[in-house]
Amino acid sequence: MPPSLSGLVDEAAIAFDNIADRASGLVNPTIRLGVTGLSRAGKTVFISSLVHNLLHGGRLPLFEPLRSGRIASTRLEEQPDDAVPRFQYEDHIRALVHDRIWPDSTRAISELRLTIDYRSASTWSRMLSPGRLSIDIVDYPGEWLLDLPLLDQDYRTFSETTAALSVSGVRAELSRPWRELASNLNPDAPADEMTARRLAETFTTYLRLCKSDERSLSTLPPGRFLMPGDLEGSPALTFAPLPVLADGTAPKGSLRAMMERRFEAYKSVVVKPFFREHFARLDRQIVLVDALQALNRGPEAVQDLERALGDVLACFRAGSNNILTSLLRRRIDKVLVAATKADHLHHESHDRLETLTRRLVNRAVQTIGSTGAGIEVMAIASVRATREGNVRQDGHDLPVIVGTPIKDERIGDEIFDGERSTAVFPGDLPIDPEAYFRSVDAGESAAALADLSIVRFRPPLVDRKGSINLSVPHIRLDRALQFLLGDRLA
Repeated sequence: MPPSLSGLVDEAAIAFDNIADRASGLVNPTIRLGVTGLSRAGKTVFISSLVHNLLHGGRLPLFEPLRSGRIASTRLEEQPDDAVPRFQYEDHIRALVHDRIWPDSTRAISELRLTIDYRSASTWSRMLSPGRLSIDIVDYPGEWLLDLPLLDQDYRTFSETTAALSVSGVRAELSRPWRELASNLNPDAPADEMTARRLAETFTTYLRLCKSDERSLSTLPPGRFLMPGDLEGSPALTFAPLPVLADGTAPKGSLRAMMERRFEAYKSVVVKPFFREHFARLDRQIVLVDALQALNRGPEAVQDLERALGDVLACFRAGSNNILTSLLRRRIDKVLVAATKADHLHHESHDRLETLTRRLVNRAVQTIGSTGAGIEVMAIASVRATREGNVRQDGHDLPVIVGTPIKDERIGDEIFDGERSTAVFPGDLPIDPEAYFRSVDAGESAAALADLSIVRFRPPLVDRKGSINLSVPHIRLDRALQFLLGDRLA
């Protein structure tokens, strides 16, 4: 279930924002599209490619409004929320197309408005509709979603849940410094600012180690500890769970009382405003998933990603909208879960990537589907960095992908300079996802997928002929657009 807010005041504020949005939408029809995903999933790249392809008339054969010629023009416009940073599309696309480097990842919320002028496929709709749709793209870190369940937890529950997770698998070693520091403290002793700071620092270090590329773990609340922004060093971010707490109320002035107060401040100052001002106003949502990274790291990373995605998707207020809900309690009526970086595999494995990702979010798919909202899972590449080929080896054709590995990327004993392209056999994904997940749950070594070789490539060279800028290549971006926006441009 979506997290609850503590009072009617918050729900009233959400209803007020929704009514204001809908009133504005009568003059200028608008849809708010949320784009999120955990670290390394490719949120910035997805938005940049989506906008670039629409602005430059990209190859989008499955996006019906463009294929049928009903889109007259697409343009960027000034965003409606002056207090939200603008998504710096121009900088990101310059990095992708001109510099051939991947843009900086999402570290805070940002927004971009894209407006499409189109001709409706329906004669009746053409009479009633202005034939214009503004898409407000809201980009935010998926780690922030992992904070929403904290709204339904008190400090004790948060501490117990975090402590139980911290002693599982590889986390046990990574969390040892924080757990040892916490266990040697008396929670009911007088509060001390330096003690609170040491606790917060060692706990944050543990979260960062879990997030590192070597581990690729995903369940890491509180999310702002890894992306503090202008709150860095504030009391709202200077707390940590205490694994062992005595029963009863925390003594006044104690360390535990300080931690409880700051945990509640974190919810009030950080989590609630995000939920109320941004998350609760979304109409459509895409969740980007780097399933390949988890599969490449092994069973523990896969289990952790499955748990994190379950927590993320459970936060959505999903369901079909009617006049009342669209005004007072807006629902997300379409959710797309997209496994990114499909270009890192040969197309023969794309169906397997999609099936494995669907299995990762199977429970959430069933739950969201039962609300009446549309939900889809697909494998995509927002920017296609490779092409496919075949290599003859031992008398057999071996399907490979060809691209330019980024500088210092290693394949076996070979280290690449970022300029030379190479052919890579990425390996095979499991044919039977249920059998694979059974081995993951049983902790079997067969689940490690030792033959999977995931290489990071530079963005592709986009040909430019004269003054014509071609759109960046992709895999199934058109299918994603049709699901998310096609009905609103019908």
